Amino acid sequence: MAIIARSAKSRHLKKGEILFRANEGGDTLYIIHSGKVRMYHLSESGKEQLVRILNPGDFTGELAIFQATSRHENYAEALLDTDVCLIKREDLQKYLVDYPQISLKILSELTMRLKESEKQTTQVAIEQVENRIISFLAENVGQDSGNSPTVTLPMTKKDLASYLGTTPETISRKFKDLEERGLIEQLSQKTIKIVDLDELLLDN
Repeated sequence: MAIIARSAKSRHLKKGEILFRANEGGDTLYIIHSGKVRMYHLSESGKEQLVRILNPGDFTGELAIFQATSRHENYAEALLDTDVCLIKREDLQKYLVDYPQISLKILSELTMRLKESEKQTTQVAIEQVENRIISFLAENVGQDSGNSPTVTLPMTKKDLASYLGTTPETISRKFKDLEERGLIEQLSQKTIKIVDLDELLLDN
């Protein structure tokens, strides 16, 4: 870590500042040190699709490691004041040769992302919106939280709607419906109490 730190540079982003844009050339791996970054894709019609949220310890720009002519496919925007570590391709490739465990870590992370992407695509294609919401809530329940856990949404409901392939109005309506049926309680905009997790999953 000390060796890598000597070649890494840092960048501070204000909330709302863009880290990179789609179609920009990429030769850098970005590692989130603090704050939060939103990755999203814009269609030709201008419709925004949330790809994922990056938290401290997460990274992006991995295509730059393997493809010298790679370009970013998405936009990356700071959701909070954010500090990012930057490592250039030539430095990182040397570290991958010298320290194979870094390669294994990156491959493990990319495998998980592929799995999540395939799951998200399948859910949007075949599952009803309510089922997608319930699955998302269940996935964000912490370990040993019991059968009546409280979930803090890792994103706004607008971003959640984009991530789940629906509209903010539909998300709000479905949350209200689940609450009226006694399955959840909306404690705040981002805090949801699941009244009975087993019952909620049965409803799914």
